[in-house]
Amino acid sequence: MSLVCALLMTLCCDDWPQWLGPTRDNVSKEKVAPWTDAPKLVWKKPVGEGHSSPIVVHDRAILHVHVPGKDEEEILVVDARTGEDVWRRTMPRAPFKSPFGIGPRATPLVHGNKLYAFGVTGVLSCWEEATGKPVWQVDTLKEFNAPNLTFGVSCSPIIEGDLLLVNVGGPGASIVAFRKDTGEVAWKALDDKASYSSPIVVGSGADREVIFLTQKGLVGLSPADGNVRWKCPLVDKLSESSTTPVIAGGLLIGSSVTTGSVALALKGEKTAEAWKNPKLTCYISTPVEAGKETYLVTGTILRPLATLHCVESATGKILWSKPEIGQYHAALLRTGDGRLLMLDDGGNLSLLDPDPKEYKELARSKVCGSTWAHPALANGKLYLRDKKELVCLELAR
Repeated sequence: MSLVCALLMTLCCDDWPQWLGPTRDNVSKEKVAPWTDAPKLVWKKPVGEGHSSPIVVHDRAILHVHVPGKDEEEILVVDARTGEDVWRRTMPRAPFKSPFGIGPRATPLVHGNKLYAFGVTGVLSCWEEATGKPVWQVDTLKEFNAPNLTFGVSCSPIIEGDLLLVNVGGPGASIVAFRKDTGEVAWKALDDKASYSSPIVVGSGADREVIFLTQKGLVGLSPADGNVRWKCPLVDKLSESSTTPVIAGGLLIGSSVTTGSVALALKGEKTAEAWKNPKLTCYISTPVEAGKETYLVTGTILRPLATLHCVESATGKILWSKPEIGQYHAALLRTGDGRLLMLDDGGNLSLLDPDPKEYKELARSKVCGSTWAHPALANGKLYLRDKKELVCLELAR
């Protein structure tokens, strides 16, 4: 997506068309007021298994799920106002087993009139968004001789210009750029195995670059040709890196569940470390910037108790911590009036007032069952999924 298109989307659209929202940074223009009673349930419907997050475009909510009892996945498109089906399409996949569910992990993406989805066994698909007509499909693990991950392919695709980019993890094809209209390969780069993380695109003009967190670490590449501009080692001992890199305080922040977090000052080939904090061990959650601070959730596999931290973006200094806000995970989202929504993996939704001095909770309600998915905030509604249902809530504005 060009910088101009991204700006127009931000200014003109209240949709949530991809992983982490319209600007892929956990930020929404929507304002959310504190609630006294639990947020009103607009609708809910049973759905297949998965950790893939919902997206919302053109008054439609879209979810990628597993088809129960079959080696198949399904794209489900419903009316965002009522939850009624618009279309469903299934696709076969290779057999897959995992300790934490067998549904899709990666979140779909809508760009223009196309819908893109990346399945848990590496099947990358393009569909007509309006009708569900298939456009192209690539079995990336088979095509690029890449191993699947223990918990399955998880990289949510990103669009840059006429390219669709994902972390595949094959030899010579760690990162692959596909022509978004045809599925043809535009370029391939690196030998790193894939992580569970998703990419971002930053900068403009000659400084434009796509940033991935692979199993070996952070890497910045030219989106036009895949030329590697810089690398920063960030190896997770468990090979479970899941956090999407973010820009906060003018720095790039990346994190691992065993190594901690690092911040980089992006200067092309002269990109350098600004700070490092081994205590900031993000597991699944992606941080969000609010003011001069970054809010992030840490956890470990050995002691599954998630902690929310308020961190000084410029230095990595922890200003305060709120322990036991979840088991492994809590999703964070910054609203248009500067507040934070937090959905923990127990299904509790909290509205927070970001404050560098202390934790300030404005409202809290139980809204769904256990979940690792990120909510989508669009047009005054919050869309979320748990293990069994897709849920739409009305939020006070």
